[in-house]
Amino acid sequence: MSYLPSIALAVAGLIALFVLLIKLRGVLRVLTHTMSMVATNTRKRTGLLRARSAALRVAIARRRGLEDR
Repeated sequence: MSYLPSIALAVAGLIALFVLLIKLRGVLRVLTHTMSMVATNTRKRTGLLRARSAALRVAIARRRGLEDR
């Protein structure tokens, strides 16, 4: 019967590990969702910045074209 405490401790350790893994899975799911939102927001802002830069280049090119005449 001296092995009974060892088995009980191992079972308790496995249960604790299982609980921690479940909690970690939830945290990782939230982190993944947040990273996805940040990436999407960054892509949108980058696209808007590129569009504004392109519009500015076109406006400058048109203005230079008018000044050359």
